[in-house]
Amino acid sequence: MKPWATWFEIPATDLPRAKRFYDTIFQMDIEILDLGGLQMGIFPHGEVGAALCRHDSYRPSDTHGPLIYLNANPDLQLVLDRIGPAGGQVLRPKTQISPEHGYMAVFLDSEGNRLALHSEG
Repeated sequence: MKPWATWFEIPATDLPRAKRFYDTIFQMDIEILDLGGLQMGIFPHGEVGAALCRHDSYRPSDTHGPLIYLNANPDLQLVLDRIGPAGGQVLRPKTQISPEHGYMAVFLDSEGNRLALHSEG
């Protein structure tokens, strides 16, 4: 079956701050691009891509729109523990979905976006 998500963009009002937040919680290095007015922070990716986006047409939201689940395998608690110190807020702690579907948690990032984490353990 094909993956339903191929690319998603997370709004940011302060791209360096958003980069620091995601670099910290996922222990990675986001690449920053300036595309003539649209600034993007590209997540390292394979089949599904993601980017932080800074532009007047992008506005962070804590309650509206889709809820994006980010892969936090093998255990989302490791990522969740870094959210507060990185400038975010945990909204829903690690919660088991079911034994076969793993765990989830919901958080606000440094920009005020509501996102979720998923892991098998």
